[in-house]
Amino acid sequence: MKMKQFIFYILLFVSCAGIAQVKFEAQASREKLGVNERLRVDFTMNQDGDNFNPPDFRGFKVIGGPNQSISQSFVNGKRSFQKKYSYFLQPNGRGNFNIGQATIEIEGQTYKTPPVAVEVTAAVDKPTDGSNPEIIAADNIHLVAEISNRTPYLNEGIAVKYKLYFSPQINIRQWYPKDNPKYADFWSQNIDIKQLNVKEDLYRGDPYQYVVIRETVLYPQKTGKLTIEPLVLSVPVSVPSDRRDIFGRRLSETVDQTVSSNHQTIDVKSLPAAGKPANFTGAVGSFNFNVTNSKDVLDATESLQIKLQVSGNGNLKLFQLPKLNVPASLEIYEPEHQEQVSTNLNGMHGRITDSYTLVPQLKGKYPINPVSFSYFDPRSESYKTITSKEILLNVENGPTTTTTAPVASSGKESSTKQAVASASSQFKYIQLDANLKPIDQPAFFKSVAFWSALVTPLLLIPIGIFTGKKRKSLIADAAGNTSKKADKLARKYLSEAKNSLGDQKKFYEALERALHNYLKAKLSIKTGEMSKDKVKTLLAERSVQPATTTSFIEILESCELARYTPTSNVEMQKDYDKAKKTISELDKQL
Repeated sequence: MKMKQFIFYILLFVSCAGIAQVKFEAQASREKLGVNERLRVDFTMNQDGDNFNPPDFRGFKVIGGPNQSISQSFVNGKRSFQKKYSYFLQPNGRGNFNIGQATIEIEGQTYKTPPVAVEVTAAVDKPTDGSNPEIIAADNIHLVAEISNRTPYLNEGIAVKYKLYFSPQINIRQWYPKDNPKYADFWSQNIDIKQLNVKEDLYRGDPYQYVVIRETVLYPQKTGKLTIEPLVLSVPVSVPSDRRDIFGRRLSETVDQTVSSNHQTIDVKSLPAAGKPANFTGAVGSFNFNVTNSKDVLDATESLQIKLQVSGNGNLKLFQLPKLNVPASLEIYEPEHQEQVSTNLNGMHGRITDSYTLVPQLKGKYPINPVSFSYFDPRSESYKTITSKEILLNVENGPTTTTTAPVASSGKESSTKQAVASASSQFKYIQLDANLKPIDQPAFFKSVAFWSALVTPLLLIPIGIFTGKKRKSLIADAAGNTSKKADKLARKYLSEAKNSLGDQKKFYEALERALHNYLKAKLSIKTGEMSKDKVKTLLAERSVQPATTTSFIEILESCELARYTPTSNVEMQKDYDKAKKTISELDKQL
C-alpha cells in the first residue's frame, strides 16, 4: 500500500513539475504613476510560443512597441530561454485600471497572463521617466508598411513600402534586419534602393523625418484574406541624456531599439468567371502581343524563325505563352524561351518571347493560323484578347507531294482517288544514268594495304583490353562520377558568381540567380514557385537530407540579407564555397 502511495506522489510531482515548466507572466514597471508619466509593460515567457495576442490596454495609449527581445544561455549544462514583448503606455486620464490578459500558444496549449492593476493619479511635478532612454527611443521611432492596394485581383501586383520614421529628438545612422517577412502565398521581389534619402513628413500629427528602407513587389497566388508578415529591425538609437560634458553640452546614450511593422491584411479578389476566354492562362496586367516571322519565301529544308512575344506591365513571369500550331509538312522544334523583365514599384515590365524554328520539307504554300493571347486587365476589370494575323509561307524549291482530286459518285456519297504519277515525275530525283567506267584494279594480295589490314587488328587487342579495364574502373567509381557531375553542374551555375567576387551587389545577385536556376533545372519548377516554404516542401518530398535543405535556405537568406547590410570579401568567399558544396550535395541526393 505504501509503495502505491509513493508511486502516486512521484507521478503527481512529475506532472506538476511539467506543468510548472511553462511560465507566461505580465509585469508593469510601476503600480502607481501620474497622468503625465509613462508605463512599461513586459510580457515574458520561458519557452518560445506562437500567435501572441496583447490585451486592449483600455485606458492607455500605446506610444511604443511591441518591442521583441530574445535571450538564452547555458549554465552548467542547463539551458535558459526568455522571450519578451514590451509596450510603452501613456495614460488617457486618472483612475484605477486593469491591464487585461495577453495570450500565447506554446506546444498547442494556450496560456494567459493575469490582469495587472495600475493606479493613475494627478500629474506630478517631476516625471520620473522623462529621461528614460528606452521610453524616449520607443516614443520617437516607428516602422510603417504602406500597401499600394489592399484589394488586388489574383496575380495583380502590389507594392509594399517600408518607412522608418524618427523624430528630430533622436539620431539613427544604421539598422539591421532582425526578422524578414516570409511572404507566404505571394510571388515576391525586393527592389534595390540605390540611395537612401531622408525626407520630412507628419506622423500622427507630429513633424518627423523618414527614410524608405525597403521596397517589395508582391503578386498574390491565392484568393481571400492573406497576411503580410511584419518586418522587424534592430536600430541603435542615440538618445539625449541628462549628463553633460565639461563644456556643458548634453551627452547622448545609445540604446538598441527593436521596431516592427504591423501585420498587414489584404483581400485578394478572384478573377471573374464571366467572359473568361478558353485560352486564358493567368496573365494579369496590360500587354501587347505580336507574332513575327523571319522570312516569307524560302526553299525546302531551309529554316525560319517565328516569334511569339508578349510585352507590357504585369505578371510576365507567371503565365505561359500560347502554342504555335503549324501544318504537318513543317517540321517544328521546341521553342527557345527568353525573358527580358525588370521589376520596380509598378510591378514587372518588359517582354517574354518564345522563338520557334520551322523547317519545311516539301514545296508549296503553307498558311500559319492566327494565334490568340488573352489576359485580364485590372484597370478595366475585363478580359481582353489579341489575335495575330495569318502568316503565309511560300516554299519555292523542293520535292512536291502527290495531290488528290475528288470524284463524284452517282449517289449522295463521294469518294476520292489518288492521281497516279508518271514515270518521269515519279523518278525525277533518281539519277538513272550512272555513267560508270571500268578502272584497273591493282593486286591487293601481299600489298601494303593487305599487311596493314592483317596486322592492325592484332595491335588493337591490347589497346582494347586496357581501355575496357579503364572503363570498368570508371563505372565502378560511381560516387566519384556522381561527384564530378555535381561539381560540373555547380561550376556551370556558379561561374558568374565566382567572377563577381569582390563586388557585393553583383556577387549576391549572381549567387541567388544560380541557386534559383539550379532548382528550376533539377526540379522542373516555375519561377513563381520559388518561395522558401515551397523549396523546403519539394526537397523533403525528394528525400533530401534536412541539413542540406537548411544549408540551401541559409544561403538564400544570406543573399537577401546582403542587399541591406555590408559584408566582407571573406564572407562572400565563404558563401560561395558553401553554395558550391550545397549544390553538389543536392545533386547527389536528387
